[in-house]
Amino acid sequence: MKPREALNLIGSEWPRLGLAERLRRCYNVEDLRRLAARRTPQPVFDYVDGGADGELTLGRNREAFEAWELMPLGPTDVSNVDPRISLLGREIALPLMCSPTGYTRMMHQDGELGVARAASAAGIPYGLSTVASTSVEDLVRSGNPDLWFQLYIWRDRELVKDLVRRAQAANYRVLEVAIDVPVGGFRTRDVRNGLTIPPQLTPKTLWQITLKPSYWWNVLRNPPLTFANAPQYVQDSGEVTIEYMTSQLDPTIGWDDVAAIRELWSGPLLVKGWMSPDGAAAAIAAGADGVHLSNHGGRQLDRVVPPLEQLAAVRAKLGDEATIVLDSGIRHGTDLAIAIALGADAGAVGRAYLYGLMAGGEAGVRRALALLDVEFRRAMTLLGVSSVAELRARGPELLRRRPRR
Repeated sequence: MKPREALNLIGSEWPRLGLAERLRRCYNVEDLRRLAARRTPQPVFDYVDGGADGELTLGRNREAFEAWELMPLGPTDVSNVDPRISLLGREIALPLMCSPTGYTRMMHQDGELGVARAASAAGIPYGLSTVASTSVEDLVRSGNPDLWFQLYIWRDRELVKDLVRRAQAANYRVLEVAIDVPVGGFRTRDVRNGLTIPPQLTPKTLWQITLKPSYWWNVLRNPPLTFANAPQYVQDSGEVTIEYMTSQLDPTIGWDDVAAIRELWSGPLLVKGWMSPDGAAAAIAAGADGVHLSNHGGRQLDRVVPPLEQLAAVRAKLGDEATIVLDSGIRHGTDLAIAIALGADAGAVGRAYLYGLMAGGEAGVRRALALLDVEFRRAMTLLGVSSVAELRARGPELLRRRPRR
């Protein structure tokens, strides 16, 4: 065979190596993860990819999903599968949200605005973190009509109240009060990599510039990275570092703080973090409309139980009225189906869309969310359910734990 004939067999798409084509050739979130690792400096990639201490919880979050086997219902009419749900009073296209993540513009200059736009295009909510690199007010420019705000409780309660008022004034729809960060977790990869936030020019950074020049060029030609929701007087001082933000976390927080925030916030309110069934009931008693079960993606306390393993017990404790969102480990649409079948109203992803963001900015996030959407619809179809409500109701028929060997 002649070389030209061989190229014809390969196809005309072979030479196309642009970003759009690279994203198109990502067929799942793991593909996006690999592309992100190639395009992003190692310390930044590890900040997203890593977890606390020995990263045991990081792995066990995934193992919790992999422990379930699926049992399809058999022949049934699934010609009209509908993944839409109503979540806290608003219809969304998929039982999924983009979880709040800190300092997102460090991963790619599109940052929080790009993620919020991608989530809006997918018809799902986006949550902004207190430690975001885009302010509460600026994110509104994304046009996403379903913005949530994740609130960390700082030592200065007046600053906490000010953040709640700012989110309310900017028409954020849902407030999530994070209770799982009384202190920052120890992320071994970040320490070994010498990661600083904001990034600083050091000999190691200069070496990384030679390896990933396009990343650093984009950092330098865009507005400076900062914790955009820090108090203005601190931003003016130029001292808004990860050390400062961590120092503001308050180890004295309690349910009375949640109740006080409930008095300030007029919209739906969720409490976010790892919770036992009794803890989830306490959140409802403090005025929450539901809980967002999370172990911070394995980034806080290592060896903690995966939220998926708590889900059924929390649902049994709260009953059907309370809203339950679940994250920590969802990387595929089938994972989302498992979470719904075990009792969640919706799932949430962080790393999954951040891999897309690092791989290709807003376009990469859109690719990540499109993949999750297609995978979830396919899982519903092959399981034999036509609606999310049916998936939830028939969950016990659809799942069994994989036998231990």
